Amino acid sequence: MARTDPPDVSFVVPAIDEADYVRETLGSIRDLDTDYVYETLVVDGGSTDGTPEIVRESGARLVAQEGTGIGAARHQGATETDGEWLAFVDADTELRANYLTELLGFAHREGLAGASSRCRITGPWRAKLMEATINHVFPRLSRPILPGFNLLVRREVYEASGGFPNVGNEDTAYSRRLGSRYPTGYCPEVLVETSGRRIADSGLTGAAVHYLALDAARLRSGY
Repeated sequence: MARTDPPDVSFVVPAIDEADYVRETLGSIRDLDTDYVYETLVVDGGSTDGTPEIVRESGARLVAQEGTGIGAARHQGATETDGEWLAFVDADTELRANYLTELLGFAHREGLAGASSRCRITGPWRAKLMEATINHVFPRLSRPILPGFNLLVRREVYEASGGFPNVGNEDTAYSRRLGSRYPTGYCPEVLVETSGRRIADSGLTGAAVHYLALDAARLRSGY
């Protein structure tokens, strides 16, 4: 008999031309060691490589993005799933087997509406500066920044707080709005691994300039 109850968690993965990474990401989600029931949705922003085929082969659900921008992709994914919790993971981020059990358990124990965890950023040593910022600075902010590549939030809270805006640094914008109204935090027992490819391609200075430009755009948008 088919299951009719909504899953505990819906994973939302935005992707554009992610054939080099998405197979491992979806495999890490598929292989989670958990008793929670979950689904996985990939929102594809018009890939021209093998991304759609890889997604279909993985067993994840694939939908075409209706607009542009990663904030819009994340939000569309949220609206097209029905899990009690939403887990936003980027297409170049891999999860360890204990990810869902530990992170969701942490959110329940601590009474959190949203949560993230430590990360390891692969690539050049320069990426370690960004890694340290995420692991040691973001959690200590009065309204912690929960990176979009690794963000868990209760659906009813996501909807009540307006969801991801389609602006530069959408995760910072959303985290600040979420944290102003609800408790959020970082789980120290969970680790994810994400790609430092932007730093590898552009260098630390180039990546910093990129994110500063996005943040300027965010502020101009009123977030």
